[in-house]
Amino acid sequence: MQGTIDGVTYEIPRHIAVIMDGNGRWAKKRLMPRGFGHRQGGKTLEQACEDVWHLGVQYFTVYAFSTENWKRSVEEVTGIMNILRNYLKTAAERCNRENMRMRVIGDRTILDADIQSEIHRVEEATKQNTGLQFTVAINYGGRDEIRRAMVKIAKEVEEGKLSADAVTDEVIKNHLDTWELPDPDLLIRTSGEERISNFLLWQLAYAEFYFTDVLWPDFDRKCFIDAIKYYNSRDRRYGGVKDDKKIRK
Repeated sequence: MQGTIDGVTYEIPRHIAVIMDGNGRWAKKRLMPRGFGHRQGGKTLEQACEDVWHLGVQYFTVYAFSTENWKRSVEEVTGIMNILRNYLKTAAERCNRENMRMRVIGDRTILDADIQSEIHRVEEATKQNTGLQFTVAINYGGRDEIRRAMVKIAKEVEEGKLSADAVTDEVIKNHLDTWELPDPDLLIRTSGEERISNFLLWQLAYAEFYFTDVLWPDFDRKCFIDAIKYYNSRDRRYGGVKDDKKIRK
């Protein structure tokens, strides 16, 4: 899909995924506790949803808390979960005002009961919204997601609902947390790290990757535009060849 940014026409990624990294470092640079950075990162996320929608993005998925993040200090994890609680309290009203649908992916079964309940409430309250399709990965890990999908498929094979020969890429996709979503076109990771850290391992197979030194709390509309410009510089071939002459040179 094409869109105009500052008078120039660009191909707009249909689906952008973001690894929101650098909250702790952002706080440390300001001699503040890590929790301060996470709170600011939450504010940046709210603005980011508005920014990407106005730029023409239809799907926006963010990595908020990984299966590995439980290894952090009790204080930091508790702080992040409290930020999540506060966010969810007003999320439905905010999403409905913006016609935004919110989904949560990841294994929510080990989250506190009140958080699970709030997630369900927000998902139900926003499921008819047709604007930005916003997905938050909480207690999410790509390997864990694939493992859970394999367990579901294995049970269906055991019960005779599915034959082993019928397990196609499409069947696997339909058992993933993201079964309703198209694969991301562009992955953005902030803070200078250049790895995907167990995020959307299946879904990122043909995504373009954009790495930036900008810390997440400082990531604004201009940063998204820079990422979209980079995306437009890429030649997406999906394993094929677009220009034989170019290859032979």
